Amino acid sequence: MKSFLFDFFLIIDMTHVRDIMIRNVITIDHNKTAKDVALLMSEKQISSLVVIKDGNPIGLVTERDLSRKVLTTDRKSSDVQLSEIMSLKFRWVEPMTPIEDAIQKMINNNIRRLLVLEDGKLVGIITETDLARHLRSKLLIDGALEDFTALKRKIVKSG
Repeated sequence: MKSFLFDFFLIIDMTHVRDIMIRNVITIDHNKTAKDVALLMSEKQISSLVVIKDGNPIGLVTERDLSRKVLTTDRKSSDVQLSEIMSLKFRWVEPMTPIEDAIQKMINNNIRRLLVLEDGKLVGIITETDLARHLRSKLLIDGALEDFTALKRKIVKSG
């Protein structure tokens, strides 16, 4: 008979992207301006937006894109089209992708976020922050389990 702890560790180690992804992805239509991007990012307090055309993701725009491609020029942000600053290349994973694979993809491509697509449709996004939160909670749980195991050993020795 397997113990509760064995099952618990098995569940933790089998985490998939779907378990930690953000489902409510903030998007922006492709025909907007850099000013629209900045205003929406500020309003939603986020650092990136998925660019949408006809309901499908076609790119990604980040605060870094704004700072490097707009703020370094003399142009007004309302005169800069989103298509001029967004990244057309974006990496993606599926909801059932193991977390380890998503992390490896981010490291291999030197990126901070991955779109989550299912049947070609945007269903989420996963960021470095999401991964850090997951790792923190896993470490806290692992630490608590180690404390529990040590306490159990102490009780067994004294009893």
